[in-house]
Amino acid sequence: MALRVLSNGGITVTATSVVGLQWGDEAKGKIVDLLTERHDVVVRYQGGANAGHTVVRGGEKFKLSLIPSGIFRPEVQCVIAGGVAVHPGSLIGEIEGLAARGVQVGANLLLSDRAHVIFPWHLEEDRLLDRQCTAGEALGTTQRGIGPCYRDKYGRSLAVRLGDMYRPNFRRRIEQIIVVKNRILAALDPAGETSPLDAVKIFEEYSAYAEKLRPHVTDTTAFLLDALEADRRVLFEGAQGALLDVDHGTFPFVTSSNSSGVGVSAGSGVPGRYLTKVVGVVKAYTTRVGGGPFPTEQDNPIGQQIRDRGNEYGTVTRRPRRCGWFDAVAARYTARLSGVDAVAVMLLDVLSQLPEIRICTAYELDGQRLRHFPSHVDDLRRVTPVYETLPGWQEEIQQARKLSDLPENVHKYLERLSQLLGRPVEVVSVGADREETIFVPQHNDERKQN
Repeated sequence: MALRVLSNGGITVTATSVVGLQWGDEAKGKIVDLLTERHDVVVRYQGGANAGHTVVRGGEKFKLSLIPSGIFRPEVQCVIAGGVAVHPGSLIGEIEGLAARGVQVGANLLLSDRAHVIFPWHLEEDRLLDRQCTAGEALGTTQRGIGPCYRDKYGRSLAVRLGDMYRPNFRRRIEQIIVVKNRILAALDPAGETSPLDAVKIFEEYSAYAEKLRPHVTDTTAFLLDALEADRRVLFEGAQGALLDVDHGTFPFVTSSNSSGVGVSAGSGVPGRYLTKVVGVVKAYTTRVGGGPFPTEQDNPIGQQIRDRGNEYGTVTRRPRRCGWFDAVAARYTARLSGVDAVAVMLLDVLSQLPEIRICTAYELDGQRLRHFPSHVDDLRRVTPVYETLPGWQEEIQQARKLSDLPENVHKYLERLSQLLGRPVEVVSVGADREETIFVPQHNDERKQN
């Protein structure tokens, strides 16, 4: 699915980005796994261990948090870029867990020395702030310290990057930061439930992490730029979904990084001119985790049926996801925001057995019809979805391997999604395993218009 074009600099490059277009959990891991065989390098460029990618290979299920989904192909170089927030212990645990199951993780994994490090104080801040500041409707944080780590990144004075862990002044740096962090944690915890952090203990723990990770740590920005200039094929793997983008999503019910397509360059260090294709991934319905407005949510038996059939529970947290009909207003917004060229529709089989299927094609707000996604969360909370109803299909479709195997009503549904999003559907997933995937032949590159 990657394209080969001649860049303005005269270098032939092939770079594809896979971006989720909803509130995350769109099954991006499966798409990345499928596209990996057509690329030489796979890059994770933002987020942290709050992301959960599930890959099913030969009936065996693998759950990844930090490591790119390309890790299952030893010949592919996997990169965790500088825009990722890394908890070293979690990453080491993931590496060891994969190795125990026969997956090679060695020189095929590179880790940016620019990536920011999550420390115990970030975990404590996350826990205490979430308890005090989100009375009523929670933001949906996984309490893995990622938000506080990014906050320190932009505050700079209390931040530590992976490369700093190999410098002679690392211990002194930890000691300086902990003086400040203990004061902050004490203020957040007036009841005194949290014990002061021990600088020596943390330094020793993280020094041990640093030694285990040392073979992987390098300047990944230089590596990626060199790779592209050498005409290597690079695949960028997004985490979460575009509606959770800290700048362009449903703020404040978002993640702490740019999870839409606009985050690729900042997180990886690769200029946007190198991207030759962006694949937007959507579920055939919509889900989200935690608080925040969800116009098409079905808090009813239909929503529960979707949740049960789709196993809609968080890969990392196991929290039940909120489920509802496909929101074409939101998905069209994120497709435009992320520069999407083509769409992958996932978990289509979950909608089987429903007598009818609904698509949100517009919103109504204060008596006006809206086709654009509201920029403020309060307006999104007040909209009423405008639905279009299509006939469902009673057949199970997991055995389908080509378009002609799908019922006519499935074709109608996919065609309508393509029209509403203004992009062609190029991939259709009818089951969890990689073989349960249909690649749609494209007759031309013209985008369908609504």
